[in-house]
Amino acid sequence: MPEILVVGSLNADLVVRAPRFPQPGETISGEDLQVIPGGKGANQAVAAARLGASVSMLGRVGKDNFGDFLLNNLQSNHVDAQFVQRDDASTGTATIIVDSNGQNSIVLSAGANGKVTTADVERASFLHHKLLLLQLEIPTLTVLRAAQLAKENGVTVILNPAPAKEIPDELIALTDFIIPNETELSLLTGMEVNDLPSTEKAARALLQRGAKNVIVTLGSKGALIVNKETSTQVDTFKVNVVDTTAAGDAFIGGFASVLDSSSLLDAVRYGCACGALATTKFGAQPSLPTNEEVEKIINT
Repeated sequence: MPEILVVGSLNADLVVRAPRFPQPGETISGEDLQVIPGGKGANQAVAAARLGASVSMLGRVGKDNFGDFLLNNLQSNHVDAQFVQRDDASTGTATIIVDSNGQNSIVLSAGANGKVTTADVERASFLHHKLLLLQLEIPTLTVLRAAQLAKENGVTVILNPAPAKEIPDELIALTDFIIPNETELSLLTGMEVNDLPSTEKAARALLQRGAKNVIVTLGSKGALIVNKETSTQVDTFKVNVVDTTAAGDAFIGGFASVLDSSSLLDAVRYGCACGALATTKFGAQPSLPTNEEVEKIINT
């Protein structure tokens, strides 16, 4: 039985590169459309599997060509898909524009992701998993139920609160690690986040709501670990940025893949290396690094 269970979204990413983002009402020309496997859940599952972890995915795709495409992709990346169901709704999509600086703008269409139910997670076994990865691209009640079942079975829970939205304190309290970026942290707490002191202050607000460990990803500035004992910034690695899509997913997949065998600090450093490497290639899952690539950048 795979050690990591990912309960979350699977999307077909419809990606166009453009020189810049269009203004409201403006039409601009971009490069050829690319269809790339995505979805935060699937990205994190593939990220961890590519690094050598044993991973299972739970979610829903449509009974359409995109659904076939995403299931085949999980299989080719050695992710167990026995808990991925086919739904009458269309497969989820993400329409992504990537500008010349590698920054992205994304519009999600949930499709089958919005149909993942509490019954779906109740049919899965949590007994043999060590770690549960969650995001917020499926219904919040389903995410909450998965976290409850994980804690009942002694499974470590990691929540990536993205896309950021209101979540109950019960869900925050069920997580062992909550991993937002700066924007998500600000939206979750209603607090301004624009430098390290304000980031730490907002992270501590999540601790007051029951979080045990908050790890804030800071892009080119690395990550900040905040818990009752410490506040520690971990530097990232300098790379040439091509596309930031899935950098956060690469961080989380990397962090999760080594958490069981590493110190918290080393697991975050490993995640930073994964996130940095993911920005050096175009696309979500095509950019996710291997363990060999990560070890090379860490040791140089």
